Amino acid sequence: MKTKFQLPATRQLLVAGGDDRIALDPLSGLNKYGCPPFPDPQLLAFGSSTASVISTESYATADRLREKWQAALANESPDTVYAMEMQALRLEWLELCELSDIPGLELIFSPSGTDTHGTVAQYTASPALIIMVEANETGSGVTSALNQGNNKVVQVSIRQDDGTPRLLTDIDAEVEMLVSNAVALGQRVLLILIDQSKTGLIAPSPAGAMALHRRYPDKFEVLVDACQFRIGLATLRAYLEQGFMVALTGSKFLTAPSFSALLLLPATVAKRLKKPPLANFGLLLRCALALEELRSFRSLPKAKLIDILLAFTEAIDQRLRSDPHFAALPVPPLDRNPLIAANDWDHLQTIFPFLLYEPRSTGRRLLTREQTLTIYQQLQSPRYTPENNTVASIRCQLGQPVACGTRNSVLRLCLSSRLLVEAVTHGDRGLLLIKNALQALDTTALLIQSGARIT
Repeated sequence: MKTKFQLPATRQLLVAGGDDRIALDPLSGLNKYGCPPFPDPQLLAFGSSTASVISTESYATADRLREKWQAALANESPDTVYAMEMQALRLEWLELCELSDIPGLELIFSPSGTDTHGTVAQYTASPALIIMVEANETGSGVTSALNQGNNKVVQVSIRQDDGTPRLLTDIDAEVEMLVSNAVALGQRVLLILIDQSKTGLIAPSPAGAMALHRRYPDKFEVLVDACQFRIGLATLRAYLEQGFMVALTGSKFLTAPSFSALLLLPATVAKRLKKPPLANFGLLLRCALALEELRSFRSLPKAKLIDILLAFTEAIDQRLRSDPHFAALPVPPLDRNPLIAANDWDHLQTIFPFLLYEPRSTGRRLLTREQTLTIYQQLQSPRYTPENNTVASIRCQLGQPVACGTRNSVLRLCLSSRLLVEAVTHGDRGLLLIKNALQALDTTALLIQSGARIT
């Protein structure tokens, strides 16, 4: 008698098919990004530059999809069901992203953004020089993922020691020198252009990458690390039309569960990078949920979306400037010219990095990396706060601390597609969204004020 293939329960399926980064800690029940595999509606979720807790609506969708696939598995093998569902999902992604008409475009699903980099490096002609921005701004595992075979990986700093951004002209000049020297030695070059980094930067400039691609068409390739997915569809298409590869994830701005990534490949490189599919129903589920989050976000009227983003930026900038507990880390304007004009929502800031300070009578003291990590951890379940303070009971999630220059670590308050969908739906021009973000900063300040309890 044929044994029916049984999918894991939804909670288990959401963390299946990845690596130890989404494995749940047996004590906390959270993955390494601080997220459980079930909704947490009371959490103020401003940590989408790292990861987000799944929404109640997405969890219900996950249940429905699992039931659908389980029913199909009664009559078909797991490999058959997976291949059919993955191909349908691939076509839906291309259609929703308005990319179906690009000849030869290939979309490969991958467990994580790090894995997409490894896939590209695996098929890059070796030996090659691979140029990327500093690992602090992209991902801790990206360097090792790229460092395959005889490839050499070089990192370029995009912030100075004090945390301020380097001039894009200086970054472009450094990249141009590295590329020119490598090509002169007969090497191929793969450039990782990040749009956007963990602290909201674009580097090197799209203009610089385009110029190098025109100069060395047979020796130079570009992978756009857009794993934050903080780009509009017109920007995405513009990168692909330049012949650039693009890596995306659904787990940052789109707030799908962690480990849902996509690699988009123009026809010129697609034939070298195709990989046979392996049945990974956890990956299939997470990528399907990311698609639904994108579908909701795409329904928003652009004018309302931009109005909310502008109002949010003004309120948060004012708070970070005026509160002695904080100092905003500079984020330059998001300029992609001449790739595409700044006329969509994605030219506006959605990641707000900031340093933490303890105010004192003699001035203020910058918190150490360890203290910043403690604050970050306590925010999701703050215990050490003054009694009888209503703000103290608020639980919130910010982006994990990021090492930035020599100025210790920064936290990141982030907007996500889900927060923006809720703000537009609420119809108050983002006032509730701004209120919640300010409450998250209030709670952060209260934890800093606990002084000796921060160890």
